[in-house]
Amino acid sequence: MQRARALTGIVFFVLAFLGGLPRIAEAGEIWLLVDTSEFRLQVMDGDRPVATFSDVAIGRNGVTAGKHAQDAKTPLGEFRVASLKPSQAFHFFVGLNYPNEAHARQAFDDFRLTPRQYHRIVTAIRKGQTPPQETPIGGYIGIHGVGEGDAQIHRRFNWTQGCVALTNSQIDILRSWIKLGTRVVIR
Repeated sequence: MQRARALTGIVFFVLAFLGGLPRIAEAGEIWLLVDTSEFRLQVMDGDRPVATFSDVAIGRNGVTAGKHAQDAKTPLGEFRVASLKPSQAFHFFVGLNYPNEAHARQAFDDFRLTPRQYHRIVTAIRKGQTPPQETPIGGYIGIHGVGEGDAQIHRRFNWTQGCVALTNSQIDILRSWIKLGTRVVIR
């Protein structure tokens, strides 16, 4: 029973995760594509890149489809911009709606979330609210600047706790392209 539940969850997550990636974007739809293998963030207009930011940093422990709290890994998947705010630590913070339903479902099926935690996440998402951020699968994922951090470290290392980081000037430029609800694909 547990094995079947876990397998069902894996299939659900893969379909949900991959289902968001090949979707053809309409011309005029501005969205973000974060390519973690190329350390690049692109602003896309439909299927055409209109701005590219190189040398982005990701989680210091790489990427994952099954994030755990405090694992310092960047979650893969499709998200939406959930908040836009200045940040003392990071210059500016673009909050993403992590965890999303696909991540929550996979974590539930993998027994990393209790039924109550899963229900709270899904209920918040369906109400258009920020999902709980203090769960076993983590939270507070976004795109941000370096703040007053060391620019040399940013250029040479992946250093975040799971976010995508740009330089302060890059995040300032990016801000003009995005709004609440903007789609963000991290692959």
